[in-house]
Amino acid sequence: MAYSPVYPQNVSVTDDLDALLAILPPLIRQPLEQHPQRQDVIEIILDLGRLPEARFPDHTEYLSSEPVMRADLDYTIERVGEFSGDNRAGIERTLHRISGIRNRQGKIIGLTCRVGRAVFGTVNMIRDLVETGQSILLLGRPGVGKTTALREIARVLADDLGKRVVIIDTSNEIAGDGDIPHPAIGRARRMQVARPELQHQVMIEAVENHMPEVIIIDEIGTELEALAARTIAERGVQLIGTAHGNQLENLMKNPTLADLIGGIQAVTLGDEEARRRGTQKTVLERKAPPTFTIAVEMQERYRWVIHERVAETVDNLLRGRKGPVQIRTLGQGGQVITTHELPGPEPATPMRRWRRAGRILALPETSDAPEEPTTNWLDQNEDAFPLAMDAPSETDEPVHVYPYGVSLELLHQVITALDLPVVVVRDINQADVMLVPRAQARQNPKVRQMAKSRQLPVYTVKGNTVPHITRALRRLLRLDDGEPGEDWPLLTQGRDDDEVEALEEARLAVEQIVIPTGQPVELLPRPPEIRKMQHELVEHYRLRSVSFGEEPNRRLRIFPA
Repeated sequence: MAYSPVYPQNVSVTDDLDALLAILPPLIRQPLEQHPQRQDVIEIILDLGRLPEARFPDHTEYLSSEPVMRADLDYTIERVGEFSGDNRAGIERTLHRISGIRNRQGKIIGLTCRVGRAVFGTVNMIRDLVETGQSILLLGRPGVGKTTALREIARVLADDLGKRVVIIDTSNEIAGDGDIPHPAIGRARRMQVARPELQHQVMIEAVENHMPEVIIIDEIGTELEALAARTIAERGVQLIGTAHGNQLENLMKNPTLADLIGGIQAVTLGDEEARRRGTQKTVLERKAPPTFTIAVEMQERYRWVIHERVAETVDNLLRGRKGPVQIRTLGQGGQVITTHELPGPEPATPMRRWRRAGRILALPETSDAPEEPTTNWLDQNEDAFPLAMDAPSETDEPVHVYPYGVSLELLHQVITALDLPVVVVRDINQADVMLVPRAQARQNPKVRQMAKSRQLPVYTVKGNTVPHITRALRRLLRLDDGEPGEDWPLLTQGRDDDEVEALEEARLAVEQIVIPTGQPVELLPRPPEIRKMQHELVEHYRLRSVSFGEEPNRRLRIFPA
C-alpha cells in the first residue's frame, strides 16, 4: 500500500509497481527502482530505436541513454500475457496494461506500459448518486481516472451495498489480467470478452444468464454497444459505464453514442407551434429518454461536474440554454466539496414597465452594465438568521431580483407566464431584492453578509417549484394571489409537490395564454394519473383538452372556447 503526494488524504492507492518493473529489461528497470518519484509514474514508453521514457503527471524523463532494441521489446513481451485483438496485454493478478504498436507486417515495434492503480476513496464524491440505483455515465478524456472510478464503484456496490454486480471487462483493464480477478473489485463478478467487437453480445449475455442488479462496462464506443446499453437499462438493471468525451455536448455531436443521452433528431414544427415557441420551423429535439439518467463529467481527477437529470440538461442545450451546474471536488483532507454555479442570463429582451394600473408596456432596449463572472456558492450549514428589511417600494420600474440557489429555469418560466415586472440579474449590485430558498436563508450566513452589506431585502421561497416561486414573486410585488376558482383548493388538497406543480402549470396556461389570447397551448409531458388531474382542471374553465403523443412524451393540448 502506497500513499502518493498527488492523492488527497483518506485516498489510499495500491499499485503493484514492482510487478510491472519486473517485466522491464534491467537497464530500463534500475533507474525507476531508484527514482524518488517512482510512485507517481503513469506509464513507461518503449519504442524501437528511441530512448525509453517514463511519464509522470507533470513531466517526462528518459530512462537510458541507449535506444530501445528489438531484444528489449522481446524481453518484455515474453513476460506478459497474450496480446488480444485490441493489442492489449496484462500481468496476471495486477491492473497494469501493456499496449502494443505494430508495423504493417504485424510485428510489435512499440510498447506502452501503463501503471494500473486501485484507488480507494474517490467514489465518495458520487456515492449518494451510486446508491440511488440510477444508471450513471462517466465522461472524460483518456487518463483522467474513469476506469479507476468504475473499479471502486463496483467494489462499493458489491461489498458495501450487497448487490449482484457483473463487470464486462473487454480488455481486462478493470479487474486485471488472468482468470482470477484483482481483489480491488471486491465481490463483483467479471466476464471477459474474447474479441472487442463481441462486447455488446457479452453485455446482453450477462443480463440473460447471470441475473445482475448492476452491470459495469468500460468504454462504450460503438452503436451496437450503445443499443445493448439501452436494452440493459430498459430491463431495470442499473448500468454504470464510461465513454470518451469531455462534456455532454461531445456526445450530442457524436451520432454513434448520442443514443446514450436520448439521441438527437430534427423535427419540423407547424406554423402555429413555431410561432408559439418563437423558433424556426425545423428544430433539434431529444429523440427518446436517455439510457443514463445521470452523467458525470470528469474534468480533472478530483473535479467532477454532475448532471443529475440528463434529459433536462440535453433539452436545455438543444434550446441554447445552460442550466445550473453542480461541481464536486475532493479536498486535501479527503472531504467532498460541492459548489453550484448558476448560468449566465438569457438573451436580452425588451425591458417591461409595470404600472400600478396593471398595464405593462415594452421599453426600448438599453445597454447592459458589464457583467461579473458567474458566482460559485459553497454549500454551508450554519445557524439561521433573522431577515428584517424593508420591501421594495411600488414604482413604475421593474424589480431587479438576484436569485441565490433558486432554479433559474423555473424563475424565468413563472416571470414569462405571469408577465411579471421582474428582471433577473447576475450582478448583485444591480439588484433590488434577493430571492433565496427558505433553508438557505436560515442556514447560510453568506446570505446575511451579502444582504446586509448592500442593504437588500430578502424574500424566501419555500421550495424550488413553480407554485412556490409564483407565490414568492406575487408577495414580492404585493399582488393578490390568482383566483383559480372555488374548486382550486379542493383540486390541490392532499396533492404532492409534483401534482400541484402540474396543476399550477395547467392553470397558468389557461389564465395567461388560452383565455386572454385565444391560442391553444401544449403542456409538458406528464404521467397518465397527473394528466387526468390536468384534464379535470381544464374542464372547470369550460375548455376542451386532449392528450396526444406517445409515452413517455404524452402531454395535454388545451384549446380555447
